[in-house]
Amino acid sequence: MKKIILFLTLSLVALPASMKANEGMWFLMFIERLNHRDMEKMGLQLTAEEIYSINNHSLKDAIVQFNGGCTAEIVSKEGLVLTNHHCGYDAIAELSTEEKNYLKNGFWASNRKEEMKPKSLYVRFFVRMDDVSKRILGVVNDNMSELEREKAINQEIAKIQKENDEGGKYTVSVRPFFQGNEYYYFVYQDYKDVRLVGTPPESVGKFGGDTDNWEWPRHTGDFSMFRVYADKDGNPAEYSTENVPLQPKHHLPVSLKGVEENDFAMILGYPGRTNRWMPAGGIDQNVKYAYPAWVEGAKTGMDVMKKYMDKDEKVNLMYASKYASTANYWKNRQGMIDALSKFGTAKTKAGQEAKFDKWANKKENKAKYGNVVATINNYYKATDLKSGHDSYLQQLMRTATLGMLPANLGNGLIAYNKENDAKKAEMLPRIQGAIENYYGEFYAPLEKDVLIAQLNLYASKGANYGLPTYIAKLKQANNGDFTKDVNDAFAKSIFASKEALEAFMKNPKNETIENDPLYLISVDLQTKMRAKSDDLAKMENDFGKAFRLLVEGLRESKLNAIEYPDANSTLRLTYGKVRALPADKRNDAKINNYTTMDGMVKKYKKGDDEFDMPTKIIEMNKARDYGQYVDKDGSMHVNFLTDNDITGGNSGSPVINGKGELIGLAFDGNIEAMAGDVIFDPKLQRTINVDIRYVLWIIDKYSGAKHIVDEMTIVK
Repeated sequence: MKKIILFLTLSLVALPASMKANEGMWFLMFIERLNHRDMEKMGLQLTAEEIYSINNHSLKDAIVQFNGGCTAEIVSKEGLVLTNHHCGYDAIAELSTEEKNYLKNGFWASNRKEEMKPKSLYVRFFVRMDDVSKRILGVVNDNMSELEREKAINQEIAKIQKENDEGGKYTVSVRPFFQGNEYYYFVYQDYKDVRLVGTPPESVGKFGGDTDNWEWPRHTGDFSMFRVYADKDGNPAEYSTENVPLQPKHHLPVSLKGVEENDFAMILGYPGRTNRWMPAGGIDQNVKYAYPAWVEGAKTGMDVMKKYMDKDEKVNLMYASKYASTANYWKNRQGMIDALSKFGTAKTKAGQEAKFDKWANKKENKAKYGNVVATINNYYKATDLKSGHDSYLQQLMRTATLGMLPANLGNGLIAYNKENDAKKAEMLPRIQGAIENYYGEFYAPLEKDVLIAQLNLYASKGANYGLPTYIAKLKQANNGDFTKDVNDAFAKSIFASKEALEAFMKNPKNETIENDPLYLISVDLQTKMRAKSDDLAKMENDFGKAFRLLVEGLRESKLNAIEYPDANSTLRLTYGKVRALPADKRNDAKINNYTTMDGMVKKYKKGDDEFDMPTKIIEMNKARDYGQYVDKDGSMHVNFLTDNDITGGNSGSPVINGKGELIGLAFDGNIEAMAGDVIFDPKLQRTINVDIRYVLWIIDKYSGAKHIVDEMTIVK
């Protein structure tokens, strides 16, 4: 999902060796051995080979990673791609203008020629994977430092990648699992010609906004559609009008049957990151230091952005994606603080570690594991203040473009100016491209105010760990108010606008850059962010080894029964059922596992940023104009719940029934289960999904793009 879905408290120590079926993010290559029997009992009708096969087409061939951060699925033999609205948000905003605002008003291409290519968008197909743990671990030994270990592993990884990329045809990624105790390689094929086919208006795709984010009941049509293009032979190719729609190995048929409580549901996708092995000290540090700073820093940037976005639609389009991403994680981190605190997750983990420490200090284990827990706890204690400081600084860098831009671009220009004419000619297109990229979505008044607000916050709250030299000097002179400093810097800096930088490029001098006031601020911040003392480097080395040994020891001692590795943006399968939450008076549905269009209309607030909706939807709902997409109960279902185990990166993942048919798209999780990145709760964890029938209704009945639905394989 767009977010890191987190759940609630359940001691992993108490879990039986056989995990509860709906917990886990599983490798496809082990489905036959670990999961297939359980899945069949729950309603799966496919063989393991039909889910994952190297030699024949299978479900995995219809699942793609979408632009590196989301998941999507192929839903037609003509390369049609379905994902979440928020996953396509960047591309939709990029293609929008004030005159043709597709983000606000929606868009559907009436033919292939109208499909639009964003500047940078790709999908990644999974080809195969294999275990290389023995090979990788064979090049390291216990006497190596973590840096030496990393170097040896990276050298072996480079060999594995070269052996499997077939001369550049494939992308090969070797990834660590179980904190570096196992390694697998993954082979992918990337397609870069991906075009926008259609999107609902933002009032549908983002209905409920920040208020409903992470909440249930939910009524959001979070979907958008794209198409993958290839050359005439079906191979990846750069954008060209000569390219043709990809003929995929497999596409998902779409079911109109709907779902009921306890129906089998599996999700395939690319979950981004979980930390189910995180030690108690890490949880405690996040709750008390890192996450509160993240929340405050994110809100500071959001408040300034929103002020300018509300005034100007052009500015709103520029910053819509950055604001949405910032707001999403702002609410996520606050939810994590609340959930992890309320349910004492750190205490639960500490109990597990106490049992491990007792096992580790037995005579036969002491030499290898005896100091593991102490080393980990000492590291977290020593870095608590740093974690808060770093979160404030990171939010400054993420929300204030001028936190990063002057240093990155300035250092590139300094290097450029030192080269001979031939080398300059080679570098110039990259420099020009960087300038276009940085200033493509840049509104100077907003950027100036964000930088002022973030510097004021950082200089105040980050000071207990220590500020960078130049920032500390400015703070001493300005009493912690950077307004005048930043205003003066903007008046003088070559980085204050694209025009100022282009004027500088006519007569570039490194002395100008090195004395530029925004460059000095940016370099000082980056230097602090990257600084690492010898003592810190030693602590990180010892912690890295101790954490790896903790995971190894927990698995060896059977004190932790988790059989699946943490998520790390590799393809996984999770399975469970359609499953209601306790009855909720806010939901008009007969059972609290779905929501209806009637419930959505009740939330309607004319002109409201979050709860406005097209009048046409209200009228069609009143007339019960649902077509073939109506549920058997006579209502239009919008969203539904399953108990699948997913996290950030699963956004856009297909929800698939026991026959291998598409029934929905995963897009969110419930706030009651916000601690699940660290510890899984089978009682409260839910995935919020868009009902595929609502998706098709929006495309066909509301938008009049029936030709898109006709392209799919519909199962009634």
